[in-house]
Amino acid sequence: MLCGDKTVDKILIKGGKQLFGEIGISSAKNAFLPILAGSILCSGNVVLHKYPKYDDVTNMVEILENLGGKKKIVDDALMLDMNNLTNFEIPKELACLTRSSIFSLGSILGRFKFAKVAYPGGCEIGARPIDLHIKGLQALNVKVVDRRGYLTCDGREMKGGNVHLDFPSVGATENIMMAGVLAKGKTKIFNAAKEPEIVDLQNFLNRAGAKIKGAGTSTISIEGVKSLHNVEYTPIPDRIIAGTYIIATVMCGGEVTLNGAKTEHLQSLISKLDNNSCKIITKGDKIKVTSSGRLNSIAKIETMPYPGFPTDLQPQIMALQTISKGTSLIVENLFETRFKHTGELIKMGADILIEGRSAVVKGVNKLYGAEVVATDLRGGAGLVLAGLVADGYTTITNIGQINRGYESIENDLYSLGADIKRING
Repeated sequence: MLCGDKTVDKILIKGGKQLFGEIGISSAKNAFLPILAGSILCSGNVVLHKYPKYDDVTNMVEILENLGGKKKIVDDALMLDMNNLTNFEIPKELACLTRSSIFSLGSILGRFKFAKVAYPGGCEIGARPIDLHIKGLQALNVKVVDRRGYLTCDGREMKGGNVHLDFPSVGATENIMMAGVLAKGKTKIFNAAKEPEIVDLQNFLNRAGAKIKGAGTSTISIEGVKSLHNVEYTPIPDRIIAGTYIIATVMCGGEVTLNGAKTEHLQSLISKLDNNSCKIITKGDKIKVTSSGRLNSIAKIETMPYPGFPTDLQPQIMALQTISKGTSLIVENLFETRFKHTGELIKMGADILIEGRSAVVKGVNKLYGAEVVATDLRGGAGLVLAGLVADGYTTITNIGQINRGYESIENDLYSLGADIKRING
């Protein structure tokens, strides 16, 4: 697979079906990717259960193989032999497939004391500068050279230190955590991101022999160890996929139960929806959503770092607001160009006005099917949800973007009664 390749398949949806049934939630893309990067630190065998076949995860496994790792898949388990890694470079043709390649800097440095990584790819939803990653590594006494699209790092003198993040970046927090695991001395990260996926990375690394504490709070402490060993682990379920299907049920009407979800990771969404023409009941790892009638608009939705409302659910909840009663203000605080999907929603009849990082969404009585383009992963998911309720047929192109974070969104929704299928371009 080369950068720039786009699947020619499309998703075709006939709107108007209610959703009923049960569906399981797969492992979290945003947990699995840094855990895969963390496996570079392990001088042994890594077994990861509930292996999801998202394109981003598949691409990350290819990066590990390029470093010298060996993979085997048995049922739903990914087995990695990380004993004999030989390469500390991630070339451009692999790095551009997924932004998560940048997470590997810290772990490659820990393993080899050198790293050479091309600038990462991923969704074009904003600048997403990697300066926080670089400053964090420099605080650990790593020499970084940024030249001709590559970051070349010398970590021979790497040692623990204090890292103060200007912003609680998830990627930078994870990268510095991994860099500190095999560094001499103690590392502290202040103003760390608090996302559940960071807690999951800590739990994975600790099970392999790391000494990390504080993940989920603003201060993370890492005590360097000499090596990591064999590890077997099951990453957390994907809160964004769960949130997507909750919103889908609310939009379409019906009754759907999500199995294997973590309710505590979804409170910022559930609190905005429950008892607004829908009912959400949580029990253990089950979330039951019952919906009938048109929702009232949510007055204001503002994306924030966890535990605030996730930016990765902003396009999906915007799709809901396009058909809700009233007007909603959506403020995007994390990515400056994460409103690219709005032009496609407007093609379908949505009433949206964009001013900078804010969107004013006036609910309409009906959306209409159209041919639209998935400009990024989550924006593409939002268009799928809009298509589920639109009058007539919706065709979504560039669905390779959606494949990056959903194994088969069309099969999942079809199993719940949606009229949706993948067609060859």
